[in-house]
Amino acid sequence: MTFFIGVDLHKTQFTVHVRTEDKIETLDEIKQYPTTGAGYELFLERLKTFKEIGADVKVGVESTGNTRFFKNQVEKVGAEVTVINTLKFKVINESTKKTDKHDASTISEFLSKDMLPESYLCGKETENIRRLLKSRERLVRSMVGQKNEVHALLVSLGISDELRSLQSKKGRQKVLDTLESNNDYVLEAQSVKLMIQIIDQMSESVKVIEKQITEITKDDEMVNRLLTIRGCGKITAWTIRAYTEDISRFANAKKYAAFCGLVPWVQDSNETIRHGKITKRGPQELRTSFVQLVLGIRRCKDTSTWRMMQRYEYMKKNKGSGKSIIATARKMAEIVWAMLSDKQDFDSSKMMGKYKPMNLVDQALVAMD
Repeated sequence: MTFFIGVDLHKTQFTVHVRTEDKIETLDEIKQYPTTGAGYELFLERLKTFKEIGADVKVGVESTGNTRFFKNQVEKVGAEVTVINTLKFKVINESTKKTDKHDASTISEFLSKDMLPESYLCGKETENIRRLLKSRERLVRSMVGQKNEVHALLVSLGISDELRSLQSKKGRQKVLDTLESNNDYVLEAQSVKLMIQIIDQMSESVKVIEKQITEITKDDEMVNRLLTIRGCGKITAWTIRAYTEDISRFANAKKYAAFCGLVPWVQDSNETIRHGKITKRGPQELRTSFVQLVLGIRRCKDTSTWRMMQRYEYMKKNKGSGKSIIATARKMAEIVWAMLSDKQDFDSSKMMGKYKPMNLVDQALVAMD
């Protein structure tokens, strides 16, 4: 006997629908539990009663903020948990009857038919790296905002200054000294001093986060291999590692590029084939990292002889820099898949050679709108 349990999980409570289609017994049960210690205990006790009679227990739950905790708790009693990929499971979102009970029932029904699209749930270490990277990104954005405020104030005072002078601690101190040396800018100097202190504090916090990620990934094979790519920085390597985690999940390079959202959508109907813009499916952070990787490669002087960069320059003349960067980012995603799958470091000698423009792949890329 197998019990199929659909769970509509929320922050404060979760609704459970239990069904079985056994010949001897038919169960159709709906209950609600609070997301508290007592609520989870009651739910787990119910699952234990199913296990005690020798039944298999399968649970389906949508991917939300507290899904990881829910999954960990349920797996303690030996139940099999399927985390649903909500992007591929539109039955609930597009339903005309949107209630917790109906959603839980729908999940259990599709689970019983083995028709739930499963979502990959990353490991704890990977989740921690992602969280640290997001914290760093928020701090960097706040720092940029503060620097822009200081720059705008200087411009309003008619003080000639370039924004890049605020990038270093020494440069910021020089700006502050300039204001404090002028008696007409006493109030402005006080404001700038406060903003610079905030920038310095956030800068130190960024360094602490980077130090922590460095410690976590110092022996990480994937990060060390990504750093062998010419023009790849540590932030880019950390991000690609955090949002890829297990490269064996992807059967080939094209599927990995599709996961990154760097492939164009295709509409193939009858004799008409249309290519559109990139799908932008998958983690935005991963897609952005590959774009940053291309820009990093482009800044290196010795990469201009690479076929990939020759192709980039060719496409840039015909379709502009934006589309050429995306096309090159897709190519880099495929190269990264090959590196990580074959467990080989980046070999720049394989990038050498004369590029022959307008092969079949490039025709499809150039045709993108």
